[in-house]
Amino acid sequence: MRIEPWDPDDETTARGCYEVHRAANAVDEPDEPPMGAGTFGIFLREGFEKSPGEVWIAADAECGVAGFFRMALPDLENLDRAYSGPAVHPAMRRRGIGSELLRHEAGRAAANGRKILSAVTLAGSAGEVFAKAVGGVLGIEEVRRVQHLAKIQAAQLTSLREAAVGAAAGYSLVSWTGDTPDKYLDPLAKVINAFEDAPHAPGVQPGVWDGARLRERTGAIVRAGFLRAYGVAAIQDATGEMAAFTGVIVDPESPEWGFQELTAVTRPHRGHRLGLLVKTAMLELLAQAEPQLERIQTGNAAANDHMIAVNEQLGYEVAEPAWLVYDLPVDKISGTA
Repeated sequence: MRIEPWDPDDETTARGCYEVHRAANAVDEPDEPPMGAGTFGIFLREGFEKSPGEVWIAADAECGVAGFFRMALPDLENLDRAYSGPAVHPAMRRRGIGSELLRHEAGRAAANGRKILSAVTLAGSAGEVFAKAVGGVLGIEEVRRVQHLAKIQAAQLTSLREAAVGAAAGYSLVSWTGDTPDKYLDPLAKVINAFEDAPHAPGVQPGVWDGARLRERTGAIVRAGFLRAYGVAAIQDATGEMAAFTGVIVDPESPEWGFQELTAVTRPHRGHRLGLLVKTAMLELLAQAEPQLERIQTGNAAANDHMIAVNEQLGYEVAEPAWLVYDLPVDKISGTA
């Protein structure tokens, strides 16, 4: 089994990586769909926010692609970190391939001047055991929740929406479908920056966003037609300032699932139930635009009490296992200590 860099022109190997992703998802996260093929292809080539990165493949002539990793190398913040973790086909596990890929990834991270490799694993998995064994430190726990739309009573949603509207006097809602309109890029960037005070792993630098970075670094998968995106924002009437935002994406290859993106309220506008307002408005939008939708998945830092309370009002249920983000010391894994 050899580990070698992926050639972006090699479509056969790209398909092999996607099959690894699908097979691993079916075993590790059977209740949720894998990424669609188009989404995965863009992820493999440029990541989700166009951070520089490397893709390495574990393969041989007999088995084809057994595993891979796409390591993100942030170039604007967190220059001491790399982000990823290997994926190995379930049929090829317990042969040391994952450990070899992780050691190789740590070596590549070190070669790029990184000291920490942040990797996501599932609570109770072999990945968590390995992370602890190499001295990994738990950075943050993301509790997965799923909202089953059939369980939400219309009267309940109406009551929540009315309560939010009553508390949000002086604010109006705007919404859009697809890529973020140009006029909302800078206002949305300010809302994203407000999210920096949400719980996050120690030592992680929040991104500093503006409209230009949003346009350049996000939305490629939506513009390519591989995802459908929806946004709802609350605007303060007196100032025209965007005060809150929520976003949901839908993959046409798994149209019964929605995936919650950012929900945030800027600090000066908190206390008006704007989070609940935009999320209930989003449900109304999705009922019209995506009537086949059955459930929406989200993740919340275990310490994010406020957003967890909002989600529980909307019927979100905890779905095990949780995602765990571990910070792994590059030198210990790669053997350069």
